[in-house]
Amino acid sequence: MTERTELAGGIDHSLATAARVLASVAEDGRSLDWALLAERERPGGAATRAIATGAVRWYLRLAPLLDRLTDQPLDPTLRSLLICALHQLEYSRTPAPTIVSRAVEAGRLAGHARAAGLINAILRRFLRERETLIAPIDGRLAGRTAHPAWLVDRLVADWGEARTAELLDANNAHPPMTLRVNRLKTSVEAFRVKASLAGIVASAVQWAPDALILDRGRNVQKVPGFFEGEVSVQDAGAQLAPPALACGAGMRVLDTCAAPGGKTGHLLEHTPRIGELVANDLSRARLERVAENLDRLGLRATLTAFDARTLRGLGGSDFERVLVDAPCSGTGVIRRHPDIKLLRRSADLEAMVAIQNEILEAAFSRLRAGGRLLYVTCSVVQQENEGVVRGFLTRHRNARPGGFEHSMLLPPDAICFESAFQMLPGSRSDTDGFYYACIEKTTTGI
Repeated sequence: MTERTELAGGIDHSLATAARVLASVAEDGRSLDWALLAERERPGGAATRAIATGAVRWYLRLAPLLDRLTDQPLDPTLRSLLICALHQLEYSRTPAPTIVSRAVEAGRLAGHARAAGLINAILRRFLRERETLIAPIDGRLAGRTAHPAWLVDRLVADWGEARTAELLDANNAHPPMTLRVNRLKTSVEAFRVKASLAGIVASAVQWAPDALILDRGRNVQKVPGFFEGEVSVQDAGAQLAPPALACGAGMRVLDTCAAPGGKTGHLLEHTPRIGELVANDLSRARLERVAENLDRLGLRATLTAFDARTLRGLGGSDFERVLVDAPCSGTGVIRRHPDIKLLRRSADLEAMVAIQNEILEAAFSRLRAGGRLLYVTCSVVQQENEGVVRGFLTRHRNARPGGFEHSMLLPPDAICFESAFQMLPGSRSDTDGFYYACIEKTTTGI
């Protein structure tokens, strides 16, 4: 699926602002959300977001293209402006002459009035020589799909070239907006009726019984029942944690790395008679997000702020169920966060794996004998998933692969391992990429 954005009134300002956003991400290493938030007071917010997001998504295809169009050293903001304009020429329906003239005006607004001739010349050369210029870039899978070469190589090694190509194309598609229905307050069918009365078409997901996919994305303020806690926004793939963890009434449950609290809330909705749910996160500020989400849902948990790598200071008895929603590369959610393509580095994986192992060790140490631990990532890199779990099981004689409940439904295209399954972005299920692994503790000895 290609990205389409429309140029509307005031686009000169939006294009100039989007260039600053792109420079903040590509040059300064800021997250896209942070960069957009920093520009929130400027006009044209929706257009700025659309242009900047598209330019970030396709940056690794467009930046090499710009390098083929000019060998002049460019100011970072001017370079970003040209990449934003190239994105518009390549992916929007707006007439090319309009885009070129608006890019020249945006350059003036961004302080590059003297570069008007250069901007005009570069963009018009692209229009004349597009096929010749872009063919070498699109000849490589990494170039055609605008992904870093190191990640493409890693995924091809993990999943093969054909499946990787599908995965990368899915990363460039717009994800659906999926809701999770709070069954403590309403039913899936009742909410579908309410949504329909508000002009919203919502489709059920057979393997995720609490999920509804909307016909198109909407501001949550326009979703009926959101502020009343009847629904939350959560990808269907993320809604498998409660059935996989299989909590029971009266159990003491630990949700580590809990912020912002999506899975925390779902665990409480799914098993309202949990004895105690302890939601832990290192950041007290992020725990405030958990508290806000739980307040909206009308739910309560014990919130604690400890380093998940040690859980030192976390008191009370051990837990019968532990959820480890581990920090990871985020390579399974690139379609929602395209800046991951620019910000993540190959070297980051080793550091991530080390942290994941530390968290898994600490969490397992607080699991009671006979208990179940669920290890979850939003990564599609096997080093962070099967690699971590296999290594952990090898090191611990009192750990064994756990089985999922027979009643638990999986996406039809889930890739199953001995005690785990992987979902890849897109596919028939149209989910983000998630990995789930179940580990059981057999004794208290090491």
